[in-house]
Amino acid sequence: MVGGGEIFDQISARLTAAEHLEDVQQVVKVAARELAGAHGATFVLLDHDMCYYADEDSMSPLWKGQRFPVSDCISGWAMIHRTAVSIADTRRDERIPQEAYRPTFVRSLVMVPMLGPDPLGAIGVYWARPGQPDAGVVAALARLAGLAVAALHRFPEGIPDPGFTVAALGAAGGD
Repeated sequence: MVGGGEIFDQISARLTAAEHLEDVQQVVKVAARELAGAHGATFVLLDHDMCYYADEDSMSPLWKGQRFPVSDCISGWAMIHRTAVSIADTRRDERIPQEAYRPTFVRSLVMVPMLGPDPLGAIGVYWARPGQPDAGVVAALARLAGLAVAALHRFPEGIPDPGFTVAALGAAGGD
């Protein structure tokens, strides 16, 4: 269900009205799921060398509250490479940690980094069936990520300090 300008105006207004970091997370996760017509969405923050799954809106529980090493996580991959990633079948992609995904409904996904000079986090959307996500969905999520970054900068106390740069992360991970 990719949206037009009016939808993004509404999202932007909700993010501007956000009074707490948790409000930003709520707006972003719900908007991501709706824009993508997905079965689930996550809001991930970069916390040192960990991806913190801060919030989710999903048909069944995923990873809310959990932390995964940046080097072992698709959200970390998107942040390190500073690009969105689409995966048509999570069971056939070597970047997917199977032990974390097999117990879930997730079979395809898009992960979009929330980028400033260095990444702040990522937005993930998930579907219960394998299939190549639509390019329009990826573009809409990238636009949402830009709005999310602007909103996050209003709450610096709630954004974990990554404690490193992406260049150092890539070097440590061998990428």
